[in-house]
Amino acid sequence: MSRDEVKIGVYICHCGGNISDRVDVAMVAEEAGKLPDVVISRTCMFMCADPGQELIAGDIERHGLNRIVVASCSPSLHETTFRSAVVRGGLNPFLYEHVNVREQVSWVHASGRDATAKATTLVRAAIARVRHHEPLSPIKVGASSRALVVGGGVAGLRAALDLAGFGLPVSLIEKSPKLGGRVEGLGTVFPAGESGAELIRTLVEQVSAADEITVLTRTHVTGATGYVGNFSVTVSRDTGNSSAIETEIKAGAVVVATGSTPYRPVEGEFGFVRFPEVVTLPDFLRILDQARSGGALTVNGRSIRRVAFIHCVGSRQIEGIHEPKPDCSLNLNCSRVCCTATLKAGSDLIERFPGTYVYDFYRDIRTYGRGHEEIYERASADGVVFLRYEVGAPPQVTEAAPGDAGSMLVTVRDSLTAGMEIEVAVDLVVLAVGMEPAEVGALAQTLKFPSGADGFLQEVHPKLRPVELAVAGVVLAGTCQSPRDIEESCASASAAAVKVAGLLTRGYVELEPFVARVSAERCEGAGACVSQCEYEGALKVVEAEVDGQTVRKAVVNGALCTGCGACVAVCPTRAIDISGWTLDEFEAMVDAICADPMEVAGD
Repeated sequence: MSRDEVKIGVYICHCGGNISDRVDVAMVAEEAGKLPDVVISRTCMFMCADPGQELIAGDIERHGLNRIVVASCSPSLHETTFRSAVVRGGLNPFLYEHVNVREQVSWVHASGRDATAKATTLVRAAIARVRHHEPLSPIKVGASSRALVVGGGVAGLRAALDLAGFGLPVSLIEKSPKLGGRVEGLGTVFPAGESGAELIRTLVEQVSAADEITVLTRTHVTGATGYVGNFSVTVSRDTGNSSAIETEIKAGAVVVATGSTPYRPVEGEFGFVRFPEVVTLPDFLRILDQARSGGALTVNGRSIRRVAFIHCVGSRQIEGIHEPKPDCSLNLNCSRVCCTATLKAGSDLIERFPGTYVYDFYRDIRTYGRGHEEIYERASADGVVFLRYEVGAPPQVTEAAPGDAGSMLVTVRDSLTAGMEIEVAVDLVVLAVGMEPAEVGALAQTLKFPSGADGFLQEVHPKLRPVELAVAGVVLAGTCQSPRDIEESCASASAAAVKVAGLLTRGYVELEPFVARVSAERCEGAGACVSQCEYEGALKVVEAEVDGQTVRKAVVNGALCTGCGACVAVCPTRAIDISGWTLDEFEAMVDAICADPMEVAGD
């Protein structure tokens, strides 16, 4: 497309005041309208809202626009939104450029004058760049229809069933001898009071009956290669006689449902290990599930009449207050489900063993889910005694003196009684431990899974792509992503299954076209690009016959290339570019930023 044909539409968003309170958006639009090839320059209160999107689509049709620039918030939030609006207007989605004038301008400048000047410069640079945009097409890659689900807990079972419902063949692998995960070991689960074991039994029966699902227990991943649509995952299966069988599973997509593990308190933490009657909440739930109701609960041969529950053990840790783990890390986050599980356990204990006293030591209580607040109200009605401690003054668990009512004393400064020091004699201390991510192992290492500061696997975007990893074709299900309850785990598993079905049911996958491309005329086959590429198989140098001579040329595998640009930087002949991010585009942007505004406008 020649320069004379370029017709650019520019749209500046107020963002409800987030941008316009600091940036003079009308002035930015006015200056943009003076630039060559700009046909339309508008402002809008909310560009991402339906009226803003329809404004873009309508202008493309009415004015024949063939390039679009939107200056708004972060592209990670709404670049996809505006590309869709461009498509509805009949334009290629990649003839679009996004400018961040909220996070990079209005939110970081105190001076409105400076913010307006910077926004004007960034929009000018975007206009210069979009002139060089080309219509691009997604890369199509043939895809295996099989899905691999790693993890046989409640999330993995739910994902496998949903995938089978879409008619896709599924391989479900689980490292332990049987399916079910941690949910199977629970008694009743909130909020409906259903049996955890029965829930798992139902799912396992359905999975076993599904012809599309192949189940491999005692199996773990030892390696993985490939890309979306064409993963090759090596697994090792323990045969049970001190030997293992290694096999390869070809899959178009992978669902990671490796779950989480309970935090393991360090020795001495709230008396853990030091006192045998200090147990974690998961251990207590197993004790409670196996005990016969009536009379008194018995633990280690001792009758239990007074029980202390301590919240936030291994969660919401603070540097300088809590001891870090051996790897020097702390779990800074709330594990979310511990509060409700603790309150339910306290009520269950009182109702099954009348006459038992329950003391709840908490920093804060969060009962966030549907029906969960009723569990808190139930605990209060059952007579649970609440004592609130400050983070810098946690409860102290010590040995009780002979003749005391219990075997241990829990001492706390209770903020509910203006800091009064209260001493409670108890027979059992239950630590409400938080969740930690389970080991993902070789799969994460070989495919380079990203994780957050808390160690859980990190999704691309919490709103727009909530179950997808940055590794295309790999999706998340359940508590490998973050602490959550059974209902949320199943919901994320179903979302993951829908995402995989959308990828694999067509027989091919579409990838964004922002990958390296090689100019055969300029390439001399030096190989510097291959040595700098971090993605195995994305680039290679091959020999070819040209005019009767054997020459070396670089070749790109678009399915493996991530468009990082490392190859572009080292090519001695400038033979490599990134589609949609070419050197010509960047040079145009730099020229526009450095040029005098009047010179750019042609005055």
